Amino acid sequence: MQRMRSTELNARSVLDRAFAILGAFTPDDRELGISELARRTDMAKSTVHRLVTELEAHGMVERRGTAVVLGLHLFELGELVPRKRRLRDAALPYMADLRGATRQTVHLAVLDGTEVVYVEILRHRDAPALPSRVGGRLPAHATGVGKAILAFSSPEVVENVMRTGLPRLAERTKVVPGVLRRELATIRSTGIAYDYEESQAGLVCAASPVTGADNEVVAALSISGWTGRLNVRRMAPAVRTAALALSRDLGAVSRD
Repeated sequence: MQRMRSTELNARSVLDRAFAILGAFTPDDRELGISELARRTDMAKSTVHRLVTELEAHGMVERRGTAVVLGLHLFELGELVPRKRRLRDAALPYMADLRGATRQTVHLAVLDGTEVVYVEILRHRDAPALPSRVGGRLPAHATGVGKAILAFSSPEVVENVMRTGLPRLAERTKVVPGVLRRELATIRSTGIAYDYEESQAGLVCAASPVTGADNEVVAALSISGWTGRLNVRRMAPAVRTAALALSRDLGAVSRD
């Protein structure tokens, strides 16, 4: 029994270390050398080298000369995530309609803990280039999509965000819990959330929640652009209409 427990603990340790290596990559650091991986994961270079070799054998990472990059198999696995795929497939027609109607960039995001994750982004050729990316994360309280989801989430979810802290991303980020609570109450009454340069200076957004089975919030849709070029108040009804239509679609599928 002791031997089995020792093996299980060792297996968990190896798994934790492997995930640490995968988690060391960022949007700005997509190629890392063994020495840098060792520094970021606080592991010996020999350990990192051995784990990278094993991860490479399973397609989780690839080597480019002396650099290591994430492997194609990770992308393939990500595309199989049921939550993402079902939601994305259902949302794409509504996102395309919203993009055509507003000529703006359309985002679909879900909540993961205290952060939002962008599941899909449709960019219009006339819209300005934005820094957002599929798979990107931001603190929920600092984004339109995040606030739209939080406004319709359970009190426990909201309290977790407040308890974890409200980091400032830009000068206008709401970092006072009371101010954020009042805004969430307004969003619950209107069904529309706004981001006025709260996630990034110069960026504005209008968002609306998407619900699924039993009217539980599952995601949010938004349009985003640069301040002075996008009138989010004028575009907000189109976002709300698209989110309501997608919600009806998801609810109908859930009942079938």
